[in-house]
Amino acid sequence: MRHFHRTSLHPDTVLATADRFFPTIGLRATGSGARSRSFAGVVGTPELPSTLELSVRMEGGHYTFVEAHTDQMGESRLDRNVKKFFVELHKQVDAAHHFAPAY
Repeated sequence: MRHFHRTSLHPDTVLATADRFFPTIGLRATGSGARSRSFAGVVGTPELPSTLELSVRMEGGHYTFVEAHTDQMGESRLDRNVKKFFVELHKQVDAAHHFAPAY
């Protein structure tokens, strides 16, 4: 699946947050570039290998566009954790933000 998020954080801050967040859910870094990261590992059950490609780019001068591609279909545990990562980014911009699912 493809996910994206726009933030006012600097791309380096987004990538540093990704480097801290994704190892906590069972993914290990498999590659890194100036504006991208690759992660692989097992997330949740059933224990299927998962990969994540994360890239960031400046957009419109003051926004950072964060794009995440997973190799999962549907709403997998990895996809839900990508959304939690986006919430972490949002909380860095707005510390008063509270995650409140609407389901």
